Amino acid sequence: MNIALNLKCNWQPLCSTADLVANSGVVALLEGQQVALFYLPENEQQVFAIGNCDPKSGANVIGRGIVGHLQGELVIASPLYKQHYRLRDGGCLEYPELNLPAWPVRLNGEQVEVALS
Repeated sequence: MNIALNLKCNWQPLCSTADLVANSGVVALLEGQQVALFYLPENEQQVFAIGNCDPKSGANVIGRGIVGHLQGELVIASPLYKQHYRLRDGGCLEYPELNLPAWPVRLNGEQVEVALS
């Protein structure tokens, strides 16, 4: 994690690590918005936070997607239309005009914290 990012961000606790499911998504509320959290314990960055609302369908389903690798990227496949979003920044591989919001996230002891600007 970038040290400058740690100093400039307002880190907000979102849930505990006990709420996460390895290699899967869970959904939490962050300031009224649904956030899909993906816990990947085998990765250097273990937790990713992206928007739960699929921009193609408008349904809150991203947290139920399947995690995988595509074109050298760690992605989540939307369960409805199967488009793939990069976990690192929320960009869509098939439709570059579609994006999910993405937040910096960190583990702080047993807390999962998301950075708010």
